[in-house]
Amino acid sequence: MSIIIDRRLNDRNKNATNRQRFIRRYKQQLKRAVSDMVAERSITDMARGGEVGIPVKDISEPKFRIGQGGDREMVHPGNHSFSPGDLIAKPPAGGGGGSGDGGGGDGGDGQDNFMFTLSKDEFMNLFFDDLELPNLERNVLGDAKQFTMRRAGYTPSGVPANLSVRRSLENAMARKIALVAPLKRELKELEESGAPQEDIDALKARIERIPFLDEYDLRFRHKVKEPKPISRAVMFCLMDVSASMSEQKKDLAKRFFTLLYLFLSRKYEHVDLIFIRHTSNAEEVDEEAFFHDPQTGGTVVMSALNLMLEIISDRYSPDEWNIYGAQVSDGDAFGSDPQRSAARLSKDILPLCRYFSYVEVPDSPSTITPLGAAYSQINDINFAMRTVMHRSDVYPVLRDLFHREVA
Repeated sequence: MSIIIDRRLNDRNKNATNRQRFIRRYKQQLKRAVSDMVAERSITDMARGGEVGIPVKDISEPKFRIGQGGDREMVHPGNHSFSPGDLIAKPPAGGGGGSGDGGGGDGGDGQDNFMFTLSKDEFMNLFFDDLELPNLERNVLGDAKQFTMRRAGYTPSGVPANLSVRRSLENAMARKIALVAPLKRELKELEESGAPQEDIDALKARIERIPFLDEYDLRFRHKVKEPKPISRAVMFCLMDVSASMSEQKKDLAKRFFTLLYLFLSRKYEHVDLIFIRHTSNAEEVDEEAFFHDPQTGGTVVMSALNLMLEIISDRYSPDEWNIYGAQVSDGDAFGSDPQRSAARLSKDILPLCRYFSYVEVPDSPSTITPLGAAYSQINDINFAMRTVMHRSDVYPVLRDLFHREVA
């Protein structure tokens, strides 16, 4: 019998095993609560844990109780207000003679939520549980950290756990047959020739001294490490920061890229993020400038796509990297820029990409923007378009764009 002792450190009055069981059991309710939390948080607090509320009705358990046994007959008195089949209205909440301190309401009923505190890791695990990069391939023999163990025959030395009993016994039997066979022939000749008994006994003793298993016979399974193909990916983040992007639109764009950044940095080790912001000119910036540096100007979407192509040509070969792109804009572009940008994306960029997503933040859901109209003509299985209008839409759109594919 095996005894497993859980020595993980728990918070005071908390048990790690029970917490994980609770999270597994009420995963869907917790996910809905986490989604509601994200819409209300600031960008800087996006990855923080916190309390989530779950309706008590969602975690209620069926209960058994002992009732009165046997057959019962009873007579209920009649009344002057109701007839058989009438529906009785539910009394208003808080209106009875209860012992609570709250006052009665003027209608309806309510129910308290069960509050559950999630740690940062638990929050992030629920947050990105079923997200993944589409069409990701293991295309590079990594320089480094990922190896796999491969069988490479047998060796005469090793640890007892790797001892091959079958191969060791085969070696022992072969060795003993090879050593004993000539001695037995010699013994037979001595017995047939009438040699002295002392010589015969000495030869028998010599045969008996040959060990059944010798250290020389031992063979151990041998394994070698070889590099394991890894998935190397790069995500290009293209954000429109032109004058037509209001603060509310920029907030939605930054929220989307913040969630995308957290998702990639948490679930993948070998993913490069390239931050490109553009007005009439595009520039590659670092994370700090991308999320916090204010900038404004005109709008030329083509400049961001051209810069993306230049970076791919210089640093990211499609044969060695999985290339992804995510673009957020309000779709406000002028002249021939929307058509030229759509053509550049369709003909030059999408053939190099595993997946490219475009998220638009228009003024209203019914607005047809020039860039959105041009992009809508692109027919490619690795291209997706979505619209975001409110904070509560950002997380569902991210999950829709990067949901895990079911085989």
